[in-house]
Amino acid sequence: MILMWMLLLGAPAAAALPRVEPDAVGLDAIKLATMDAIVAEGIAAKKMPGCVVCIGRHGKIAWLKAYGNKALEPGVVAMTTDTVFDMASITKPVATASSILLLIERGQLSLADKVSTLIPEFAVHDKQEITIRDLLIHQSGLIPDNDMADYQHGPAAAMQRIYGLKLQNPVGTKFVYSDVNFILLADLIQRISGLSVHEFTQKEIFRPLGMTDTGYLPREELKLRAAPTQRRNDRWLQGEVHDPRAFKLGGVAGHAGLFSTADDLAIYAVMLLGRGTYGETHIFRPQTVSLMSDDYRVTSGIRGLGWDKQTGYSSNKGDFLSPSAFGHGGFTGTVLWIDPELDLFFLFLSNRVHPDGKGAVNPLAGKLATIMGSAIIDAPR
Repeated sequence: MILMWMLLLGAPAAAALPRVEPDAVGLDAIKLATMDAIVAEGIAAKKMPGCVVCIGRHGKIAWLKAYGNKALEPGVVAMTTDTVFDMASITKPVATASSILLLIERGQLSLADKVSTLIPEFAVHDKQEITIRDLLIHQSGLIPDNDMADYQHGPAAAMQRIYGLKLQNPVGTKFVYSDVNFILLADLIQRISGLSVHEFTQKEIFRPLGMTDTGYLPREELKLRAAPTQRRNDRWLQGEVHDPRAFKLGGVAGHAGLFSTADDLAIYAVMLLGRGTYGETHIFRPQTVSLMSDDYRVTSGIRGLGWDKQTGYSSNKGDFLSPSAFGHGGFTGTVLWIDPELDLFFLFLSNRVHPDGKGAVNPLAGKLATIMGSAIIDAPR
């Protein structure tokens, strides 16, 4: 039998996971194939121009398939499995929270540290009690996003405006998903390590894992493979960050700006499923992965540190993942869920904002994740 992956579009990266038939990792191929019709319906309804779906289990990729197109404007270009995507808010857990957890593991930070002791300029307007933990679980009391006018005079001035923000809610009393929280976390990474979140993640996470297609500010070869999003200043964004605040911060920010591929994110997912280890490469101690993926009760559900677990943002999770699962979505149409109990990961990557910003994929991704969960035909290992 010819392996399914040999029939699919795109070439794997050098460090890509091995690819197998679904039944080799306890998944029903016939059930997984029903995803094709769901995706086709979504493309026909203009939910997205195309997508890449990747499912892996027990350290192997069992499904990797490109659907539809990655570009409709200015010309039609077919989607491929090696397409580079603007990950949008998946930047938060994969880049920023991962970096913060490494600094905590090394004793350079703690969850209980107060932001104001690390950023003295932040200690105004009753913000002195906000901790690193509050930022990571979105219970800081800060607003979701500050005004774009705060970003018009460069990154340094933008950060000063953020330091001066007032609380929207008392600290620790309400879950409010906030980009500002993660912009501040990236600032802390720079202050503690001396490296930007871009430099830190390349040095400590992505290069060691062989994730050569992942990072901020993609090089020219990756830009050519990138899925375009929308127009800015009369030109199409391709390999340039879609988020306007991240753009104003120079393309490197804690809340958005990361680019990646299905193959690379599969490696990252398997590293976390391996309790911080991928092959011979050790990124985190097992205790750090547990700390990151534990249940943290918030006012509207359960979060991890930088991750979603079960909140109003979990419609892209599907119905059959275990309580141990953690994941995140991105505004541009990206979804990642990782399930330690099932030793399983799910990736749905799209540029749903292309070409006109009107696409919508979270319910569709949730349907695909449900099919994946229903396709499990063996007991968890």
